Amino acid sequence: MTEQPWRAVLEVWWPRLVPGIAAGATHGVIRTGHAVHALLAHEDGPRLAELGQALGYWAARWQQVPSAAPSGTSGPASALAGVPRIADQSADIDHRLGQLTGLSGWPAALAALRPAADAGQTRDLLAGLTTAAAVRYLPNAHGSPVMLIHSATAPMAVLRTLPALPSTQWVVSLHAAWAASAAVTAAYAPAAPLPRHALPTAHRSAEETFALAVRHQDEHVIKLADTCLDVHRRTGCPDALAAVTRAIELIDEP
Repeated sequence: MTEQPWRAVLEVWWPRLVPGIAAGATHGVIRTGHAVHALLAHEDGPRLAELGQALGYWAARWQQVPSAAPSGTSGPASALAGVPRIADQSADIDHRLGQLTGLSGWPAALAALRPAADAGQTRDLLAGLTTAAAVRYLPNAHGSPVMLIHSATAPMAVLRTLPALPSTQWVVSLHAAWAASAAVTAAYAPAAPLPRHALPTAHRSAEETFALAVRHQDEHVIKLADTCLDVHRRTGCPDALAAVTRAIELIDEP
């Protein structure tokens, strides 16, 4: 990071690391995405150091999940809804992800997402995936309030990194983000979602919702709020804000 421009470092290391997107329960890509997002706004020493450490952490924890290239007709929300659950939802994430290889319907579920024909469609599908995962969190968060957050924050990290990457790396980035979001969903989704009447509604503004998340202090709540506010800005979907309220309800304060 001290010898080359940060974009050049990212261009070399991103394609090496992105197949192992499950690293550290997707925290490798999430940390990298935050660093890139910050550097795109302003470049300084601490932000450069954070990107270097994020990439190093990702490399050290590199972990694949079984993947298949999208080739279907489903949009992100429909494709995510079709992801099967693993049988044994116990122990840690490594134990859970290890079950994906033999999971019936897993390759078909990954293939169900429609492919991207160009860079613009890649960006749109990634944005749609982030939206679908954020909104899906609301009725499903009771499956694992903390871990299911990563189904949304991991693709958001990839989406925010795209502007710093050559467009030739975008499609493989979409494939990795989709596999990561689907893997977390398969590993932690509950047997059934809660009915809408049992869930909170968005009765605060986006700014008030984010302030509430910051006061809560839990880093996962704050990361979800950051993602959900981006989704709300793009779509106006009130359930994106309600998802933050749900996380605050379920996750104990530090």
